[in-house]
Amino acid sequence: MKLADEVLDHALNLGFDSAATMPLPAPRTGEAFRAWLEAGYHGEMVYMAERAALRLAPQLLAPDARSMIVMIANYARPSSSIAGLDVPGGQIARYAWTADYHDVLKAKLFSLDAFLRERTRRRSLGKACVDSVPLLERDFAEQAGLGFTGRNTCLITPGLGSWTFLAALLVPETLDTRLAVTTGCTESQPPFTGCGNCTRCLDACPTRAFVADHILDARRCISYLTIELRGAIPRDLRPLMGNWVFGCDVCQAACPYNRAAPEATMPGLQVSGAGSTLPGAIPLRELLALDEAAFRTAFRGTPVIRAKRRGLVRNACIAAGNSGDASMILHLLPLLRDAEPLVRGHAAWALGRLRGFSAAEALREALAVETDTAVREEIEFALEGV
Repeated sequence: MKLADEVLDHALNLGFDSAATMPLPAPRTGEAFRAWLEAGYHGEMVYMAERAALRLAPQLLAPDARSMIVMIANYARPSSSIAGLDVPGGQIARYAWTADYHDVLKAKLFSLDAFLRERTRRRSLGKACVDSVPLLERDFAEQAGLGFTGRNTCLITPGLGSWTFLAALLVPETLDTRLAVTTGCTESQPPFTGCGNCTRCLDACPTRAFVADHILDARRCISYLTIELRGAIPRDLRPLMGNWVFGCDVCQAACPYNRAAPEATMPGLQVSGAGSTLPGAIPLRELLALDEAAFRTAFRGTPVIRAKRRGLVRNACIAAGNSGDASMILHLLPLLRDAEPLVRGHAAWALGRLRGFSAAEALREALAVETDTAVREEIEFALEGV
């Protein structure tokens, strides 16, 4: 058996759903990526521009690398896991329901690299890449034959759809071009023929974040707004965000390729059993009540920790304002005195959306003592609505 085949077999044994090896390639979408940056679609993700050179030349990440191993891990969740709440809740994107995938996948990549080093007696380490490393993973996964890029910029894989994580390992060994898949990836419903004329994902986006096919303006994307954006969320987008408090699944949920996606099987990425950590929706009253200690306790070890307490509570304020539920006023009022100006401002906006005498009275009292200019503007804007 060739070395590449041994590597792929081991990758599947580690729990990856599909994997491919190939000589270290150059990205095909480099020019499109440059144009995307020049248009400013990356928003405040300055690291995208600062590390652009690395994304355009993977050999800079690992100067001794000759080959790339690209892998896909399914994280699909059963629809029944999105439990209905009898109170207003904040939705969390499916990928974040379990342990932080960076930790899960990196451990697998280290194990795969150790397997390969044992075979070749290599002493140096390969370069393990999950999405925190500047690599155009979708580009390389498509080149490797692991799927195609859909209109919503997600990689769509036969039999899995787009509920997947991508990982790559850059190694010095020379590996032939090979592809291996598990049984669950060999068929897809509907037939694997590309997007055709389907535009369901683009049409479904609440904030109209897609400028055109395959072009996402991250500045309008709910995932960006709830996770990457650290400051105030633009007021014109807040009413469009619904009850998403961390990430968004709307465009993927609309994709026909995801209808028959099998549930995740890799330990750590499953929603059932020991790997389960978060529900798909959390009562907003609980999120609004989070202090720093409670936030860290509740979300330690999950992707949600990335939003920080101030970001998650900010997002929960918007979801509360969009809920139309007057019972949320009681839970928003204490946040007008929060230590974080970002939280105070978004709580004010939410109270303005919900209206009511108690909201108006509290907003006027808050305005009388508020010293932060941005928060005062939010309170004044909210008072216009009540």
